[in-house]
Amino acid sequence: MDLIKAVEAGQIKEEPQINIGDLVRVHFKIIEGKTERVQAYEGTLIARNNSGLRKTITVRKISNGVGVERIFPIHSPRIERVELVRPGKVRRSKLYYLRDRMGKAAKIKELLKKKRVDTP
Repeated sequence: MDLIKAVEAGQIKEEPQINIGDLVRVHFKIIEGKTERVQAYEGTLIARNNSGLRKTITVRKISNGVGVERIFPIHSPRIERVELVRPGKVRRSKLYYLRDRMGKAAKIKELLKKKRVDTP
């Protein structure tokens, strides 16, 4: 078991600071024949599965009225970067209930961070 952990330790990348309910943009590499390009996938983060190198995130978006979900391994070499577009305010760790909702019912409130006031 220690040999597996030693091999995995060399492949682990820095994790992005994202939470469930956030609107994220995942930039990943697509290989078409001999060419390689980066494509962005923007949607709501509905689930995280945590287990070392096999850590994944599930991102859901609505495309032409159809819900599309995609699972991304965070430590994959094909993932260029994951950026936070808008933080979300939720009270659950899995947002699978969004699969049954459409339109405004599927919206997530934005997490507004309070500004810190320095007093003299």
